[in-house]
Amino acid sequence: MTDTPGWASPGSAPSSEGREPGASGPAEPADRPGPSEPAPQPGTDPQGPGSKWSTAQPPAGQWSAPTGAPSPNQAPPPPPPDPGWGGGQPGGPGPGPGPGGYGAPGGYGGPPPGYGGYGTPGGYPAWGGGWGGPPPAAKPGVIPLRPLGVGEILDGAVSTMRTYWRTVLGIALAVAVVTDTCLVLVQGFFVNDALARTSLDTRTATLDDAYRSLRDSMIGTGIVTVISAAAVIVATALLTTITSRAVLGRPVSTGEAWREARPQIPKLAGLLILLGLITIGVIVAGALPGFLVLLSGGSDAGGAALFALGILGGVVVAVWLAIRYYLAAPALMLERQSVTKAMSRSAKLVRGSWWRVFGIQLLAWLIANIVSAIVTIPFALVGTAVSGDGMDDFLGTSGGHVGWAFLIIRGIGSLIGTTLTLPISAGVTVLLYIDQRIRREALDLELARAAGVPGPVPGS
Repeated sequence: MTDTPGWASPGSAPSSEGREPGASGPAEPADRPGPSEPAPQPGTDPQGPGSKWSTAQPPAGQWSAPTGAPSPNQAPPPPPPDPGWGGGQPGGPGPGPGPGGYGAPGGYGGPPPGYGGYGTPGGYPAWGGGWGGPPPAAKPGVIPLRPLGVGEILDGAVSTMRTYWRTVLGIALAVAVVTDTCLVLVQGFFVNDALARTSLDTRTATLDDAYRSLRDSMIGTGIVTVISAAAVIVATALLTTITSRAVLGRPVSTGEAWREARPQIPKLAGLLILLGLITIGVIVAGALPGFLVLLSGGSDAGGAALFALGILGGVVVAVWLAIRYYLAAPALMLERQSVTKAMSRSAKLVRGSWWRVFGIQLLAWLIANIVSAIVTIPFALVGTAVSGDGMDDFLGTSGGHVGWAFLIIRGIGSLIGTTLTLPISAGVTVLLYIDQRIRREALDLELARAAGVPGPVPGS
């Protein structure tokens, strides 16, 4: 085996006959170069003519670590190495206590004080005693205090729900009960009757019938939207507070979360309403030119094309604005900002990272909907089997009227799905906000101080 710097065994000498380092026996050279004699030049036989080995060295097989008082003929040890580097140069004697006065493998000295073990191969000490780079970041709570990856954000949201499951699932369940109960009641008492009265036959329907159907559907949708929005506002406020505490590893009860979040709930409601109006306004503004062309009696094909393109353009702009202000809610809750300041903060944090924020939000949305579908669809199928209308209820082809059995059973499945997915969606939003602030504003240092992490934050 060929000896290489940094990997030679301590106390062994390179063998001219290919013997393993560290082996003992008669074949080992009887002498070694003394401290004051130059080493043999590469390519020359150390035992051949013209080479002279010092006779002051011990015989073969006795090259061991020095013990007791040093010999009068022994050269003094070199000065200690500079901080941060291995002691000694390759092949030279080091200050370490290894065999033969050598330090770490390959002739390098040991690491500086404060670092355990040997340095990396080649004599340079590594953080953590290996090749792993800097030490891991502090993790007082559900995430490490450093810039996060996509998987760490998702894992942090799930870990928050798992660690604080009583508080998190209690809030999500209460919100889901209120939301889904109201949805079932509105669907059963209002929307069913309204749609049944205004069900349209495409061959005999008049413009007034279409207007009444659209009006009643919009009223029912509005009621559902208001109920859902109110529940989401409260849940977002409470879960944002809980997730921010989970990052620091601090427990929080529902009462504490409510007391901390309550002053910001009216502002959060105003923010979400404003963002909703902006989204609707952009889409309406995009569709308005085509709608006006259709009303003016112009070309039906041209007006329809302009209307479709306007809606498409409005949706694109609305999505861009939604991502731009995606972090406004956690900024408002955690920084105690006003509505406009929170929107400005979100725009600043998202700038330059729009696609990353969009991708993480889309992934979280897909995961939440897949989980919700896995839970809800079996309940819907059971409701379909129990309901007298069969597959008409499940496919929505029962003329607008849906049976109570189907509504209740499907509502139970929706309640379970909402309870499981709402904390994940809220947690991803908060952790993405924290991640963006860590990347841009070194928030990890403040979080470490708040969590009581001693000393500098590793990995930051």
